[in-house]
Amino acid sequence: MEAMQLQPVRADLVYPSRMNRSLRYDAEVITPIEIMEAEVPQSGSGHKLPFIEANTKEVTIEHLKNDCVVPVFSKDNEITISHPNFIEAVWEAANRVFPNETIECPAIRVSHVIKGRTPEAIHKPVKDLLETDKTIYYERMMFCFEIPTIHEDIAGNRLNLTIGGVRAYNHENLYSRKGAEKFKVFIGFKNMVCCNMCVSTDGYKSELKVMSINDLFTSAMQLFQEYNISKHLYYMSAFKDSYMTEQQFAQFLGKSRLYQYLPNEQKRKLPLMLMTDTQVNLVAKAYYHDDNFSPLQDPNSGISMWNVYNLLTGANKSSYIDNFLDRAYNATQLAEGLNKALYGESEYSWFIQ
Repeated sequence: MEAMQLQPVRADLVYPSRMNRSLRYDAEVITPIEIMEAEVPQSGSGHKLPFIEANTKEVTIEHLKNDCVVPVFSKDNEITISHPNFIEAVWEAANRVFPNETIECPAIRVSHVIKGRTPEAIHKPVKDLLETDKTIYYERMMFCFEIPTIHEDIAGNRLNLTIGGVRAYNHENLYSRKGAEKFKVFIGFKNMVCCNMCVSTDGYKSELKVMSINDLFTSAMQLFQEYNISKHLYYMSAFKDSYMTEQQFAQFLGKSRLYQYLPNEQKRKLPLMLMTDTQVNLVAKAYYHDDNFSPLQDPNSGISMWNVYNLLTGANKSSYIDNFLDRAYNATQLAEGLNKALYGESEYSWFIQ
């Protein structure tokens, strides 16, 4: 197999109208009031495939605003940044960076509900509780919204530019005084065939620490401005022209299982792999049964790295919310590393040798 030479692509040649647009902004004119009043459209009806499946349910932003309480830091009673305010801040940042594009309503999924009671209902038996007596909030929340006017086609799959984020209160110390709060924010592409998320290095902040909504808004804008759309698309497109043999794919699955049990000294010498045994099993199952990315419809051509990548991102949909984006990004790292290993680079070669 002859190695494919990847050549750099000029972003202004791929998306001239978008890349030449000025994305400068004046942070001094942005106020928290402006962000909190952002008019995010009502959440969709859930007709699309879910972008994450494990232990989650779909909710609307109206439900988060009207039916959920907002946790506080117990030592000083300072309020946390709420889930709706997080969504609104990222929504407003996206509108500032992409002012001429169509931005769809956010899809929101939550898990790990935290239940409570109003003071008046403290002594009521559970069977006598009314809905008005109950309080809830969700420990973990993920949202994303598409910008379908920025899209690309790879191997017959439409990819829409997608922006979103994760908030996990279990990563905060709510028993202390208010400090910097942690968020995960990304910009990347969603494969519309299967709703798999494609997350790249420059499109992901795995631990964004902020003190206010305004800081969150400014940091999100900076991430969106620094993200290189054409570079991300170019490297994903290169996957469709590289192929693994069935033996190499089986070797990768076997080594992935072994990776979990390697001695720490040996594991430290290898690239990070965040997939669990459960997800490796899902990849193996999808190899035979996935309607979109199983290579068995054309067994003579091997399995393209584009299909391998989507088998990895598809298996990631079984992750919990707080691990989802880290593993989505790691799936990109794995696919890129394995692709390079096919052409002789050594960093990921252990997985296919």
